[in-house]
Amino acid sequence: MTAASAHPDDPHYVHRTGWLRAAVLGANDGIISVSSLIIGVAAAMPEPGAIMIAGVAALIAGAISMAAGEFISVSSQADSERADIRREAEALAATPADEEAELAAIYRERGLSVETAAAVARELTALDPLAAHVRDELGLSEHLAARPLQAALSSGVTFSAAAAVPLLAAWLAPSAAIVETVVTVSLLALAILGALGARAGAAPLVPATLRVVGWGVFAMATTAAVGRLFGISV
Repeated sequence: MTAASAHPDDPHYVHRTGWLRAAVLGANDGIISVSSLIIGVAAAMPEPGAIMIAGVAALIAGAISMAAGEFISVSSQADSERADIRREAEALAATPADEEAELAAIYRERGLSVETAAAVARELTALDPLAAHVRDELGLSEHLAARPLQAALSSGVTFSAAAAVPLLAAWLAPSAAIVETVVTVSLLALAILGALGARAGAAPLVPATLRVVGWGVFAMATTAAVGRLFGISV
């Protein structure tokens, strides 16, 4: 059933959270993890062949890991949602009057009068009691329901696309400037990602961008330091 909307051509931003969270997470992890690995390897052993092998391996392993992680975690969420819905269905079959009273109490807590809350609970129970309890007691909706496959695809695809950016930068860069090129390109990509994520979610542009770039700088600096340490030790 499609929810009514006063502006159907301009959907609410919250309806995007299912795929937007996974997409931003995948893209951010793709840029940061692969660029950091490339920088760390380059700082330890600046042979272009070794750097590219490490980068390609990180892209493949990371994309699979992100997709699998999203699918497993969101599947667990979906399992919990289904278990709660099944329990509500059993309670409605066993004690329908108690469940209607529980629904009325929820509406009273939200500010309705006793009479209005009872009337709303009665009418919604007559229409579709399970849908009413799923929405108003459990807080679940069609737009926010867990979708494991959607999350896995969003995360895996965006990770791969984003991870290709520092990998391509390392491939095209001169051998003596791989680290500098990857850092510059990756920070620019992170800034663009932060801005796009903020725009898609209607968030403040500057804080969202700085948040993404800041963590990227931290990750790259840390792996560069570790790589240089091991490079010196060899």
